[in-house]
Amino acid sequence: MYTQQDLELLREKGITQDQIDTQLNYFATGFPYLSIVSAASVGKGIMKVGEEDEKVYLDAWQDFLNSGKRVTKFVPASGAASRMFKDLFAFWDADYDVPTTPFEKEFFDKIQQFAFFGSLDETCKDLFAKDIATLCQEGRYKDVVSALLDAGGMEYGSLPKGLLLFHKYPEGNRTPVGEHLTEGTYYAKNKTGEVNVHFTVSAEHKEMFELLVAARKLNYEFKLGATFSVSYSIQKPSTDTIAADMSNQPFRNEDGSLLFRPGGHGALIENLNDIDSDVIFIKNIDNVVPDRLKENEARYKRLLAGVLVTMQQRTHAYLNRLESGEATAKELVEMLAFTEDELLISHPGAFASENEMKQYLRRKLDRPFRVCGMVKNQGEPGGGPFIAVNPDGTVSLQILESSQIDKDDPVAMEAFRNGSHFNPVDVVCGVKCNHGNKYNLTKFIDRNTGFISYKSKNGQELKALELPGLWNGAMSDWNTIFVEVPVSTFNPVKTVNDLLRPEHQ
Repeated sequence: MYTQQDLELLREKGITQDQIDTQLNYFATGFPYLSIVSAASVGKGIMKVGEEDEKVYLDAWQDFLNSGKRVTKFVPASGAASRMFKDLFAFWDADYDVPTTPFEKEFFDKIQQFAFFGSLDETCKDLFAKDIATLCQEGRYKDVVSALLDAGGMEYGSLPKGLLLFHKYPEGNRTPVGEHLTEGTYYAKNKTGEVNVHFTVSAEHKEMFELLVAARKLNYEFKLGATFSVSYSIQKPSTDTIAADMSNQPFRNEDGSLLFRPGGHGALIENLNDIDSDVIFIKNIDNVVPDRLKENEARYKRLLAGVLVTMQQRTHAYLNRLESGEATAKELVEMLAFTEDELLISHPGAFASENEMKQYLRRKLDRPFRVCGMVKNQGEPGGGPFIAVNPDGTVSLQILESSQIDKDDPVAMEAFRNGSHFNPVDVVCGVKCNHGNKYNLTKFIDRNTGFISYKSKNGQELKALELPGLWNGAMSDWNTIFVEVPVSTFNPVKTVNDLLRPEHQ
């Protein structure tokens, strides 16, 4: 079945034949749906922190920062910005030359409000010897679009979001990379003033990220009173997944070689696993705000982190008691209540013995820990917080996407449609055990939570497989707490016109 060329490609990528066979089997059988108990809500899986408790958690996080432990801000930043400009690409290809749709009209009516306007204006002068205003007066709107998107201009149509100018400042306009560095000083700066930031980037853009940071780093450090330690990684070739044809056989390119595709954001669990830190913040590259709004966002980041370290300290104390062999029956009942009431983990039945109960508690407590901010559902596409059944029969908190839910199950679909909260990808992770050793995060993945999509290559249909999502199945076997945060902390940029919203001006 596999040629010598195939085997060499597998060796080059670090992928085994067994992995390929497993993936091909998923194409044939599909992934099982998750069984949903209910959507999580405030009082039933989502914590709402009161004012008095908020101060306790904020103080706990500050104490942790002062303890000398290592903290890292992890930012997935490899995604291209092409989808941001989908409407402009459509205008560029349209059979009309004047802005016609509401989106097109808004873009050109407010073009001076974009942080990239100055650079775009200069690019138009270089390419066409005319500024934007003149080009628009002459009806040459598509020349403005080409200057913004095309390879001969600013190349915004192919660059990653992290390298685009998002926000205006008197001292110089700022990219999401600059905003994430700045934001890190608000909640991830340790007692020596160091801020660790890690970007996952595509191989072809890694040097551009490095050059941007090198050019800005000293100015940011001087202005913000911090020292930045910035690192990068790319998605590992070993996490690529094979494509299949409609018969569930390996899809082959025109030259006969196997076609592999990136495994989705779930592949980044490998990158996260390589980060040597006690606590890791995860936040998407495009969810940033100008400095005037950062304190509000940072307050809730500190709150989530305070909940994390407080709950993790309790968990570690319980593990130490279990390992000592001296835990009393009363303490075991307390630990079980902690898993049920605080971590929302339900055991399917009674324990046959005290020893079985101890083993169960160790399995459930000795795991990575995450605290996830959840905002009230505003109709955004994507996943949300649910209470779901795990492969071992227990019930726990999970973040689920629509692809994981059986469309023919009316109970599950009603729970998904009526969920009160949405996942904004606002996660704080505790990845070390009670002895201070780093967990191997790849051991806590539910591999049955990937999904299959349909694509095409050179006019031929194919099936693509995405690995369990980073905050979905890749973290399925983590201890999880959901905390309600205000929607004001969620400001993604999905289209270029989102940059015209008040929170980005």
